[in-house]
Amino acid sequence: MPVLKIQTNSEVHEKAKLMENAAALLSNILGKPLQYIMVIIDTNTDMLFAGSSEPLAYVELKSIGLPQNRTSEISAELCSFIERELNVAQNRIYIEFAEAQRNMFGWNGGTF
Repeated sequence: MPVLKIQTNSEVHEKAKLMENAAALLSNILGKPLQYIMVIIDTNTDMLFAGSSEPLAYVELKSIGLPQNRTSEISAELCSFIERELNVAQNRIYIEFAEAQRNMFGWNGGTF
């Protein structure tokens, strides 16, 4: 049930392709099937970081079984992806990691 949410003040012309690429990357990073991965892209959002509205991104990654010992590696891969796809410098990206407990995440009329 990984959920990846990317908020950015950048404009994205091919959102569908970006979401597909992000889902594939996340599937590869976490070893989770695509059928459970959700990607949310929120673009052209009014944002300010370090006193500047230069391109930036705020990212949330939530997953059951998120490997806490791999967050640095995951951060590096996500930052590289966002820099490449959205032209946002890596030092203008924040990522919030959250591990969800199975009984606290609903899906398909129940929980995981």
